[in-house]
Amino acid sequence: MFGVLKIEELLSIEEHLDQLSDLLVRVVDDGASIGFLPAMKMEDARHYWQTVLKPDVILFIAKIKNEIVGTIQIHLCNKQNGLHRAEIAKLMTGPEARRKGVARTLMTVAEERAIREERTLLVLDTREGDPSNLLYQSLGYIPAGKIPNFALSGEGKLDTTVIYYKILGSTQ
Repeated sequence: MFGVLKIEELLSIEEHLDQLSDLLVRVVDDGASIGFLPAMKMEDARHYWQTVLKPDVILFIAKIKNEIVGTIQIHLCNKQNGLHRAEIAKLMTGPEARRKGVARTLMTVAEERAIREERTLLVLDTREGDPSNLLYQSLGYIPAGKIPNFALSGEGKLDTTVIYYKILGSTQ
């Protein structure tokens, strides 16, 4: 399955709607905490992707052999006092492509783009205990705190989220 990893920025969803929807369903049904609960319906995934692109959202996809295996979003803050910051959102990697550098590559591309957008602070959150915590920490993200009972899980329990930040260009 594995081949050359290619990262693309999407300016339009239509051509990729089926693959993006399939990826979202598979990732959510595999237990990822990205705002949706299993068993995710394909029509809900399609609706999500049809509404995701906005002027303040940058979307990258990762492809291997022309198949989408991951995504990441940068949400640019447009408030006057927040033009220096952005949020990393919806980092997802298909179950078949995990632990192969896809998420790390997407994070690197997102950080590089944030710098081009003159953003010096990135924030993100993730479920406590998920493998993504190790990824973010290895990339220099600093835990700012935890919020208990933040998100409902597929098992019906309330999970804690960890909020991370990274100052770009810093050697913290």
